[in-house]
Parts: sequence; structure tokens; C-alpha cells
Amino acid sequence: MNTPAPACACGIVLVLLSLLTGPQTTTAQKNDIDIYSLIVDSKVSSRFAHTVITSRVVNRADTMQEATFQMELPKKAFITNFSMIIDGVTYPGNIKEKAAAQQQYSEAVARGESAGLVKATGRKMEQFQVSVSVAPAAKVTFELVYEELLKRHLGLYELLLKVRPQQLVKHLQMDIHIFEPQGISFLETESTFLTNELADALTVSQNKTKAHIRFKPTLSQQQKSPEQQDTVVDGNFIIRYDVNRTLSGGSIQIENGYFVHYFAPEGLPTIPKNVIFVIDKSGSMQGKKIQQTREALIKILDDLSPKDQFNLVSFSGEATQWMPSLMPASAENVEKARSYASGIWAQGGTNINGAMLMAVQLLDKANQEELLPFGSVSLIILLTDGDPTVGETNPKNIQKNVQDAIDGQYSLFCLGFGFDVSYAFLEKLALDNGGLARRIYEDSDSALQLQDFYQEVANPLLTAVAFEYPSNTVEEVTQDNFQLLFKGSEMVVAGKLRDQGPDVLTAKVNGHLLMQNITFQTEAKVAEQEKEFQSPKYIFHNFMERLWAYLTIQQLLEKIVSASDAEKQALETRALGLSLNYSFVTPLTSMVITKPEGQEESQVAEKPVENGSGSADSWLANRGGFGRQVGLRAMAVGTHDTAQKKNAGVNFSKAGAPGKIPSLSRYKSPGPVHYRHLPSHPVYDMSPVLMGADFGPSLESAPAGPDGVFYDMDLRITEITMTAPPPGTSPAVPAPIQAPSVILPLPGQSVDQLCVDIKHSQGPMNLLSDPDQGVEVTGQYEMEKAQFSWIEVTFKNLQLQVRASPEHVVVTRNRRNSVYKWKETLFSVMPGLKMTMDEAGLLLLSSPDRVTIGLLFWDGPGQGLRLLLRDTDRFSSHVSGTLGQFYQDLLWEPPAADDDSKRTLSVQGHDHSATRELKLDYQEKAPGTEISCWSVEL
Repeated sequence: MNTPAPACACGIVLVLLSLLTGPQTTTAQKNDIDIYSLIVDSKVSSRFAHTVITSRVVNRADTMQEATFQMELPKKAFITNFSMIIDGVTYPGNIKEKAAAQQQYSEAVARGESAGLVKATGRKMEQFQVSVSVAPAAKVTFELVYEELLKRHLGLYELLLKVRPQQLVKHLQMDIHIFEPQGISFLETESTFLTNELADALTVSQNKTKAHIRFKPTLSQQQKSPEQQDTVVDGNFIIRYDVNRTLSGGSIQIENGYFVHYFAPEGLPTIPKNVIFVIDKSGSMQGKKIQQTREALIKILDDLSPKDQFNLVSFSGEATQWMPSLMPASAENVEKARSYASGIWAQGGTNINGAMLMAVQLLDKANQEELLPFGSVSLIILLTDGDPTVGETNPKNIQKNVQDAIDGQYSLFCLGFGFDVSYAFLEKLALDNGGLARRIYEDSDSALQLQDFYQEVANPLLTAVAFEYPSNTVEEVTQDNFQLLFKGSEMVVAGKLRDQGPDVLTAKVNGHLLMQNITFQTEAKVAEQEKEFQSPKYIFHNFMERLWAYLTIQQLLEKIVSASDAEKQALETRALGLSLNYSFVTPLTSMVITKPEGQEESQVAEKPVENGSGSADSWLANRGGFGRQVGLRAMAVGTHDTAQKKNAGVNFSKAGAPGKIPSLSRYKSPGPVHYRHLPSHPVYDMSPVLMGADFGPSLESAPAGPDGVFYDMDLRITEITMTAPPPGTSPAVPAPIQAPSVILPLPGQSVDQLCVDIKHSQGPMNLLSDPDQGVEVTGQYEMEKAQFSWIEVTFKNLQLQVRASPEHVVVTRNRRNSVYKWKETLFSVMPGLKMTMDEAGLLLLSSPDRVTIGLLFWDGPGQGLRLLLRDTDRFSSHVSGTLGQFYQDLLWEPPAADDDSKRTLSVQGHDHSATRELKLDYQEKAPGTEISCWSVEL
């Protein structure tokens, strides 16, 4: 590797300050910058991921152009290296103490240059970006390296990569190698850009301990269509997996003098818990937030075990407890609590101190009265969206009051709803009291975020867990005492083996389980373990040592949050030393990147941190919350395509006189048309005109109409066809053809498909149930709206559930929720099931031996949720349900002699009248195709 020439020693530098980091990809700002190679290589060895992104670009213009390298990185990862190779000269990134780069940072800020290297881009990611000028025909190679320890969450590890080349790439390749000595028990891939056409570019191979996932699309596979040069490769690529485990002392793995001990025993019973939910109902929670909180709380109450005890504390200016003491989670008490939760409304101030002390007093009272079962776990879960405004409002005083009150007896978990709350305040409050903090993002899935968090702490398995190793064998061990082990999580301890130590490493894990102490023992033979990690294809050198350093730094940074001022200096000094020694970009270090001499622009950035004010602004800006200009353009009646970029318009004229009806300029967001009031006019047939709508560009200066009526549209009057009804009659409006509730394909029948209209529905319906297939479909049909309000598909053998609503799709597996929005492409492959969604919003659930079930948010006439079925010849003879009955023995009677549009359908001895009708086939893209279909009503 070449080093910079001496002449470049005075080149411009970029300073990357306090960067914690997961992936996006190289982008080119101009078509003249061609990305001819993009390679993502990720090696996961014993949960530790080492990812290298290499992008090669060339300037095909005859003038100097700017090339931009842009990647999205997981927040929990640490960047370890970045370099640029320009004309054979390498410009490396150097990790330095933050103070050493402070002067360059301050000078850049003083020049008014933007903090352009790193910014938050959502819940899990941060964006890293560097630009450099490239001479004509010159080539540049960018390389970014980062590392992270994958954390087990609700039973799975997740590796998230983000790829956005924004152009076709001649050589595009992703390789993910996973090596787990314990054995891989589960593996799935998911992508937001993969389609059935791209599926051939993805290969997955797996044996007992290794897996290799490769994505290598050709240029033609990357194209959106033969006519378009745009790429479809744009979004997330996710690998989820888990490993084999037993009821034992865990797995010890050793490499190059370092060890890691993973502990997550299977088969332990759940410990009963005493939980107090502390819910903010102040005025700032009004609207969607309090609605989602009620929704989540009701679901969480349903998940309580009968062995649990609970209570609710709601607070605004004052705190109120639901009951004077803890209540057993019996069906009767849970139902009463659900009713109470449904009545929580938002108003008033925020008295966090009073609410927290009330929650602690409830647990103290129960403890004094010996009502807390021996060996049970006591938890307090606080949800708030703002800073304290009533009672004690000093954050430090509140933190001290709560810590003194809890006194190490209970665990506190804090959830910050949105960005108006000080996350630093909540994080310290939680860490001081043996818990953790989590941000809940304001979105359509906020209720699910709350439920997911609860699931993480819903099933405690062990308390007071302590790891023991022989002092003559190990040294420099990471945290080895933990307050709680929860189902679906994992405890990780790493350390260094002493020189000339024993050939066998033994370990004990002690903990409390219900009313007894329990000890697990395990051991590992050093030589045998070392041999496991000698395959260079699946690991990178010294990964175990880097895993130990990564984990140590993360734990030191966490301790700094709750440490006293006297302790902080020593913790920071040690974390800084490790960051520099192992070249990690952390909140205590900076990366300085040199650029070629003569390039005057430098970019300097501080890493956004979760508890900083910059994080909120960055996140909201990326979500479209700040700094976004919203142009109001009215839409034609019935139009729902908000993604259209051009102005739409309506041609409208009367008596040949052009004119203009203005919109209300105070409306700030686009949407369907709403009339303030309608004047009395003849009936105009505008349907052919609306089809060719073309709105004018300006809405601000339009005068009112002659009758003083304002419309929420900008209408340019050019043409009209006017049809007045005959005197004394009403205009004839033909009834539009509607899509039926469900279309059932009937293979092998004389009638190939049946249209079913649901006319009588009360509560949830069992639509389909096939025990041989292990599938069940339920749903709720709203008669007034003539659509399903939800449809739920359960795969019993896979322990997986898919619930669709008009808002989104939720996939639940092992208590873990994944949320997908309609019309966002999805391609997920897991053992026994493939799940895909296209841009039309069709979600297909398929496997080689099962009926394919489709869920669609139909936005044609009669819009709403729709159910699709394919491969229905795979139903067994045991299928049943409202729709399933039609896949049993069917008997069609001949059409009536006097009316061939009517006939009788007999199903399991029950007769149904069938009528030949025109329907819209929603199985095709909206607006659908007109079909003649035999229809029955249920």
C-alpha cells in the first residue's frame, strides 16, 4: 500500500469527531462519476462482525468532478479505518484523541463549514460521508471498515447492511460469512429491494457452523426496467440468525490468547414479577401518543402472567395510582386494568418525581407487608415524553431522590417518547437503578415499539448472576456481575488468558432462580478452541482481542453515564487508551483524514449521540421534520398518488370563459380536495376532464370566484362538457362496479372462481383453517366500510403470525414484532416461508408445499384490505372456516331455466344462491379489471 507523498503532507484534513457508529453505499453526485465496483464484505465470527466496504469510482468527464462516498452504519458499531487511494497514493484516516483535533474542528466551524461527515439517519443508523475532487479519467478507491458485537434481541442476532449506489454498478457484490462454533440453529435473510427477478442473484449456503450469503446481481438485474437506467438496489439487507444452546454454563470460545463466554441457557422457568407501569398523561401526550400508549398498555396487560403482580401509576401535574396496592394478574384484575387504561387522557403538567416516588412506595409497602413472593423480580417501567415541569423539576435532584428511594431493591426502565424529553436524564435515571433507557420513535408503529420493549423484560430467568474464573487463568475480564437475565437475551463476558496458564479454562455461573441458588459449570480446552478459529476464510486475525476491547469500551462508556465526577476521569482515561490502541472511533476519539494538496474544502463533524440535542434535529431533518419546504398542490378528486412530482390539474370551463378558482393558501400539506361549500349550479359531467387534470403552478394570488366561494383547489378553466338533466328529473348516476369482499379461485371446478360478498358479520371471523397445512386465517369485516379492518395469518408450525391493517403489516415471531408499510418492497426468506411485497402493496406468503396467501391494501374502487389465495389445490380435506368451506365438496346446480344468471351452490349440505354479476378483479393492479363472476352473499 502506498503512502502519501511528502508533497501532500500539508494537504487538507477532514476531522471525524466522536463517532460511534452500521451500512449505506457510495453515491455519485453527477453521472460523470461512475461507480464501477462496490463490494461489501462482512465476516461474523462468534457474533463479532467485521465489515469492509470498498467502492471504486472513475471520472469519465473531461473536467474535474466531485466524488462522494456515503455509507450508513449501525449506531453501535465503531469505525476502525477509512482510506482513499487517489492516483495510486493512499490517504489514510488516523485515530487521535478528540482534544488533538479540536483546533481543526474549531477552525472549520469558525469558517462556517457544515458538519458533513456524520449525521443520524433514523432509529438504528448513522450516515458517514466524504467528498473528494477527482481529475478527468482519474480513479479513486474508498475503503471503510467498522466493527460491532451483535447483540441478541428477543432470541435473534441481526446484521443490518444498507446499500444505495444510486446508479448501476458493473461489479456489485455483497458477501457475508458467519462462523458460529455453537452451531447455527436459525438463519433468515430479508431485503427491502430484492424482488423475484433479483432472487437469482442471492445465494445462501449453510452447514452446521458456517453460513455464506452472497448477493451478486448483473447489470440487467439491477435495472428497474429495460427502458430505465435507474437501479432497484436501494435499501436494507438484513441477516438474522441464532445459535444452538442447551441448559448449561454457556459456550466459551478462545482465540489468540483471549476468550469470550456466552451465557443464555435454554429451558429455565420464568420468574414471577411485580411490575409498576408509570404512564405520563401530561398535555404534551395528547393525540396519537396517548392513543398509542393506551393501545400498547392494553396489549401488555394481556401478556401478564397469572403469577405476576402489577399496578398502574398515571401522572400529569399529580400522580394517581390505579389501586392502593399491587394486584394479582388474574383475568378479572387485568380486565379492570384494561378499562382503566382505556380511560387515560392527556392534560396538565409533568410531575415525574412524584410519580416515581409513588411507584417505589407501592413496592415498598408490598415488601413490608411481605406480599412480594420470595425470589420474584420487581420492575418499574416509566414512559414519558417530556421534561419535568411540576413539583421537583431539577433533573439531578430527581435522579438522587429516585436512587435513594429504590436503594438497589428494584430495576427501573425508562422509555422516552419522541424528542422533547431529555434522553440523557432518562438514561442516567435508568442506569443508576439497574435498568436501561430506550427511545420510542413517534411513528405509526409506536405502540409496537412499546410492546417490543416490554417483551424484552417480560420474562426474567435469573437474578444476581455472577461469573467466576480461576485467577491463575484469566485477567482483565469485562463486566462479570449482572442483575437480571431475561429470556431471549444473552450475557457476554470476555477476558485475557494469562501466559503459561492451564490447558483447560473452567468457569462457574452463579445465580438465583425462584427460591434457590443455582450454579452452572462449563470448561473449554484451550488448544482445541484455538484450532476452531484458524480458517482465514471465515475470521479475521485477532478478532477475539478486538471483541474484548470493543466490549470493554462500550461498558466503560455506559459506566461514565452514571459515575460520580471523581470516577469519570479514570473511566474516560481507560476508554480513551483502548480506543486509541485498537483504532476505534468512539465519543472520546476523532479520525483525521488527509486529502490531496490544493483541495481547500474540509469537512468536520461530531458524531450525533443519543442524548444530545443534535441527535433530535438530525433525526427529524432526515424524517422530513425540519427544513423541508412543502408545496401545496391540490389533487384531482379520487387521486391518491401523493408520490407524483408534477403538478396535477383540472380543466374546467363554463360558457367558454376561462377563469380561475383559487385554493386556500393557509393549508400546508397536500391532500384530497375539500370544498368549503358548494354553490347551486347545474350538474356538470366532469369525469372526462378530471382524467386529464393539469393544475396551475401558483396558488397564492388567485382571486375569489364571482360568488365568493373558495375551493381547496387551483383550477384552470379551459374546457367543459355540460350536460343538464331533463326538467323535473334527477341526474342518472350509474352504480360503480365494486370489488367483492373476497375472490376464491376454485381449481378443478366447472366454475374457476367464486366472488364472495360478506353481508353479515359480527366480530372476528375464522376465514380459513387447515390443520394439515398448519395455517389459520382470521379477520374482522366492517359492514359500514365494506372492508376488512384487519386480517391475521398464523403459521402454527413456524410460530409466526402476520397481521395486516390498513396502516401497516406486523410480523410476529417469538414475541418479536417487525413492521412493514404497504407498497415498500420486501423480500424475506426464512425456514419454511418466503415473504414478499411489491410496489403495488401485494404481500405474498408462500412455501413449496403450502397454499400461497396474499394480503393486499387495495386502493381501487371499494378500497381496503383484501385477501388473495393461490395454489388452493394444496388445501387438505380438513380445511374449514367461512371461506375454507368452499374448498370442501361443492355441487353446482344448473342455471335457472327462466334466468341463466342465477343458480344454486351447495356446500356441505347448505345451499347458497349464486348470481352472475360484474365485479372488479382486485387480484390485478388498481383500478382492476372487470370480470363476470358467480357471486354469493354470506
